[in-house]
Amino acid sequence: MYKRNRRLRQNSAIRDIVRETVLNPQDFIYPIFVVEGENIKKEIDSMPNNYHYSLDRLDEIIKEIVELKIRGVLLFGIPSYKDEEGSSAFDNNGIVQKAVRKIKEIAPSLLVITDVCMCQYTSHGHCGIVKNQYVDNDLTLRYLSKIALSHAKAGCDMVAPSDMMDGRVGFIRETLDSNGYVNTGIMAYSAKYASSFYGPFRQAANSAPSFGDRKTYQMDIGNIREAMREIEYDINEGADIVMVKPALPYLDVIRWTRDRFDVPIAAYQVSGEYAMIKAASKMGYIDEKSIVLEALTSIKRAGADIIITYYALDALRWLNY
Repeated sequence: MYKRNRRLRQNSAIRDIVRETVLNPQDFIYPIFVVEGENIKKEIDSMPNNYHYSLDRLDEIIKEIVELKIRGVLLFGIPSYKDEEGSSAFDNNGIVQKAVRKIKEIAPSLLVITDVCMCQYTSHGHCGIVKNQYVDNDLTLRYLSKIALSHAKAGCDMVAPSDMMDGRVGFIRETLDSNGYVNTGIMAYSAKYASSFYGPFRQAANSAPSFGDRKTYQMDIGNIREAMREIEYDINEGADIVMVKPALPYLDVIRWTRDRFDVPIAAYQVSGEYAMIKAASKMGYIDEKSIVLEALTSIKRAGADIIITYYALDALRWLNY
């Protein structure tokens, strides 16, 4: 006598009851791009249905986020000026700092996470201080810590260093603690790969490097044991949450992380993943809703506790939350 597993697939009611992996509003963090100026809500060409927002129009998107019960946002700023040291990134009146204060006025209980990096703010587009055409790791740490501290002073709940400099989590943790921000968390981009899936984001954030690439500091796409070392180092240095980026091409990395570490894991469904689904659905090649929900389910099933995705709003509408 063979087993009849199909008894549990007969209709949607029983499939829903026995489903092992379920998407919920608290699974998602929604990325927001904030720009200087007034009355700006401009669609990003490479990422349809995502927008640049000026501060005076942030209430529109924050209201949607709160209504859909999303618990957190990840902020990216596009500054009005750039220089070699990315000084606008740690300006206390910078775009991210102002956005944090604005969002906390609109929705005080919303978790506000800030991206800590330099690529949007430097004239050369690299994620740190450049010396002789090379990103100086240890010098960059001082600047990243200044950025993180300025975000904490503005009132963010958590900083998210995405630069992939060695030692930056510990350096930032020490800076925050010594300045009294012991409760400001760190979500570390721990296993961030030098991926080709970041293109639309770089267009949206105007953050492409003006020379070379980022392969000397972001991870090689073929390595997974190295990712485990990166994650272990970040945990030891004080990371509260670790991240794998991108998500879909690196589900195996998420799974390895889940099996080895008892910490919250975030995964970033990045701009290239989003843009490809959008393009294919526009051409009629795929059903956008079912593809998106399947992809997001796979990320959670692989072991992610938190999914950062540009599809967060749509997903929750489709799920009828």
